[in-house]
Amino acid sequence: MKYFNSNTVLYLDGKFQKAANATAEIYEQSLHYGYAVFEGIRAYQTHNGTRVFKAREHFERLKRSAELVNLPFPWEVNDLIKQTYKLLQLNNLKDAYIRPLVYCAPNMSMVSATEVSIMICAWDWDAYPGNEQLKVGVSSYERPNTKSFPIEAKVTGNDGNATLATMEAKRNGFDEAVLLDSNGNIAEGPGANIFIEKNGKLYTPALGNIFPGITRATVIELCHILDIEIIEKHLSVADLKHADSAFFCGTATEIAGIASIDEYQFPIRWNDSVGATIQRTYKCLVLEKQNYEVII
Repeated sequence: MKYFNSNTVLYLDGKFQKAANATAEIYEQSLHYGYAVFEGIRAYQTHNGTRVFKAREHFERLKRSAELVNLPFPWEVNDLIKQTYKLLQLNNLKDAYIRPLVYCAPNMSMVSATEVSIMICAWDWDAYPGNEQLKVGVSSYERPNTKSFPIEAKVTGNDGNATLATMEAKRNGFDEAVLLDSNGNIAEGPGANIFIEKNGKLYTPALGNIFPGITRATVIELCHILDIEIIEKHLSVADLKHADSAFFCGTATEIAGIASIDEYQFPIRWNDSVGATIQRTYKCLVLEKQNYEVII
């Protein structure tokens, strides 16, 4: 995927500039120690124009991530939202993925940062293949222990864990991985939360050892609207391998059905699953369609 060309513009410390001209310092603390925070945000072309889905929630979470790892955050959320819409306009983007990044000034010591920059970039984003279910393997990698790292913060260095899990999954012939937490419970996928269906009910890992995704919260809200019973609890690998169906959810992923876990094939056809109903409903929500039951 090509993320930018000679005409692409990004936002950096209050100014718009050509992405091709942007530079980074070799001695940045973020580069050497993974000490930076980021967000993944989606923009959609709707009948109301280009709309950034839950922009405020994402930028508030970016601010919270910075606070959790002692990074300064001297920007106003309202202004960042405004600049994001301008960025999309300058790049003529309608369906896009948006990446804000807060990173540190040059510093080769392990101390709290005092100087930070903010960069926001965006690029065209194709829809996740919603009708192509994933083959998923249980990873040998675990999510970080909650006592070793603020698990609810989106920190760049923390995503090395997810990257290794995905690489391992693909080497083993899977499309994606699911990771356990340090207690052996189901946690999440790399960059996505997980839901399983059993007897018409949805289950998802409880907060505490997982990343509290904005899409996860949205799915739970949709379950309440659609009168689908949703239960948050610790889930074992056995629970997952005795489920009727399952799906990942996340900003980039949206709602993605899972066909199998290791050798276990889910028995319910995806189109007949609760997850497929959530998938259609979520698509209507982000496209700002009034009728949640419209099939996209």
